Amino acid sequence: MSKPTTVSLPRSAVRKRALLLLVLALLVGGIAYPPATNRAIDWLNYWVGTHLGHVEKGFVLGLDLQGGTRLEYEADVSKVPATDRSTSLDGVRDVIERRVNSLGVSEPLITTAQAGDSWRVSVELAGIKDVNQAIKLIGETPILEFKEENNEPPRSLTADEQKKMDEQNAAAKKDAEADLAKAMKDPGSVEAMAKDHSDDETSKVLGGDLGFIKDKTQYAVVYDAVKNLKSGEVLNRVIDLPEAYVVAKAEELKAADPEVKGSHLLIQWAGAQSAPTSTTRTKEEAKKVIEDIKKETTAQNFVAQAKKYSEEPGASEMGGDLGWFGKGAMVEPFENAIYAMKKGDVSDIVETQFGYHLIYKSDERTANDVRVRAVFFKKTQSTDILPAQGEWKDTQLGGKQLKSAKLDFDQRTGSPQIALQFDDEGTKMFADITKRNVGKRVAIFLDGNVEIAPVVQTEISNGQAVITGNYSIEEAKTKAMRLQQGALPVPIKLIAQQTVGSTLGQDSVNKSLVAGIWGFVFVALFMLIWYRAAGLLAVVSLGLYVGISFSIFKLLPVTLTLSGIAGFILSLGIAVDANVLVFERLKEELKSGKSWILAIEEAFRRAWPSIRDGNTTTLISCAVLYWFSSSIIKGFALTLAIGILTSLFTSIIVTRTLLRLVATTSIPKRFGWLFLNKTEDKK
Repeated sequence: MSKPTTVSLPRSAVRKRALLLLVLALLVGGIAYPPATNRAIDWLNYWVGTHLGHVEKGFVLGLDLQGGTRLEYEADVSKVPATDRSTSLDGVRDVIERRVNSLGVSEPLITTAQAGDSWRVSVELAGIKDVNQAIKLIGETPILEFKEENNEPPRSLTADEQKKMDEQNAAAKKDAEADLAKAMKDPGSVEAMAKDHSDDETSKVLGGDLGFIKDKTQYAVVYDAVKNLKSGEVLNRVIDLPEAYVVAKAEELKAADPEVKGSHLLIQWAGAQSAPTSTTRTKEEAKKVIEDIKKETTAQNFVAQAKKYSEEPGASEMGGDLGWFGKGAMVEPFENAIYAMKKGDVSDIVETQFGYHLIYKSDERTANDVRVRAVFFKKTQSTDILPAQGEWKDTQLGGKQLKSAKLDFDQRTGSPQIALQFDDEGTKMFADITKRNVGKRVAIFLDGNVEIAPVVQTEISNGQAVITGNYSIEEAKTKAMRLQQGALPVPIKLIAQQTVGSTLGQDSVNKSLVAGIWGFVFVALFMLIWYRAAGLLAVVSLGLYVGISFSIFKLLPVTLTLSGIAGFILSLGIAVDANVLVFERLKEELKSGKSWILAIEEAFRRAWPSIRDGNTTTLISCAVLYWFSSSIIKGFALTLAIGILTSLFTSIIVTRTLLRLVATTSIPKRFGWLFLNKTEDKK
């Protein structure tokens, strides 16, 4: 039998691998310890001008580390067939999860498990403040409701409501007039009034300062009222807006660009911007058309000509009227032409990307922009008195009348659908609902949220309905299960409650951190003392192992618990097992007289079967613990499994690459004892 051949990598390949590992170390280091990374990012952003964001990914801590509550429920499945119990518990878990999410709990952990004949649901609420509210919400029976679209017009105010609104608005106007009287005597008091009791929260903090408002459409009425005031002058009347009464003061005037008023006549060619696809004339033909029109067009008949010939949408009604506009509102050739014209003139032919234009300038004005300071007194609107009208209204049909909801299939197409069956009372109610809502939606609400809102195709009088849609089998099954849980929930009973304070949780974090550091230190010391320089390379590899593990914990993310941290600390020791096997084999290979490079390759080749088998058996144990145990043990199994897989990478790939890199130098020959090679020292 021939002896296996050991092949070593070229020096260039080893260096490339080492460089890739360095890049990996920087990446995982940045994720594992963001403060240093963020400082480096800030430096780059400041000096290089980049716009990199900070690394914000943190660890997800479990209940025992950040405090909170663990609730244990037992489900009564005595009335559920044995084959359906697992599915029923999945439905209960789904309902609880949606309810817990409504509390705003971060990373809730909800699991189901079977212990003999008992089925249990475990709910971990990290950081929850109101435990009683959570217990009450989780334990409630799911509420299933059928609602129809609310198409009723909003009702009018009653006589009493109208009277109340008028009285409130009269009081607001009286207050505005009182402030106006004060402001007329002392214009400087407007700022204090606005800060004290203005109803416009946006400007209130600025003492009622609205800024320059000429181009702010929401203040168009206010601008028209104050545009002719002098700087510092208060308007001598209260401005009556639909939503408020306003006391206004012209704080500052600023000369604005002149505005012009005009009309235009447009002729387009095929390919001009916004030209209809039906336009077929060429640019030359369009030029000839507008030249002929210009010969007949004057200031007096311009509007009539635009209505007759202009190809702008709406020109036949508006006569090309553009109203008032300022600079920047039109494309440059058009703007240059109209601003250069005199009032009452008709332009020569003007070309833009839209086509050829004739322009009539009817007026020009110069208006000041005004910075306004104002006090707002809100008016009471009918919407403030009338209750908000919702999109849906109750039908009184609910989960009580729903006998079953299950996955079904269309007999013609085979498509998944949801089949509903109502009891006698529900059949009558559903028939009435569908009769008056043909062509409209009827929504099914679960716990106050719309679960599904199908359109009624026809009246359904037999109490059997199907909901169709573009569902996958899994989607239809899930929705049917949710509706069934809303109608016939599996009763659950709270059997255990455990509360962990945030102080105790933080103390656990601190102790776990200390334990982890000491675990790393002791493992590192052992490797350094027993394997010297080779052990140092293993410690470097172990450091990368920690960084990779932390990055995986953050990115997946893994919910860290005390047991999970215990699994990680245990994995620190296991992480160097492979290195121990390799280094012991390396000693034997060096004793046999092999060169450092060949000894490394042979040591890893011969140690690999033991490393592989040992870690595989541990991974099998992790899988068993994860799939067949409670949530506490699952955290231990998961972190241990991640640690083992990561350690295989760092022990076999990282340590091997570092040893190969050192082997390409003369250091192992010069310091043989440090590198496990006593033979070199004797020589």
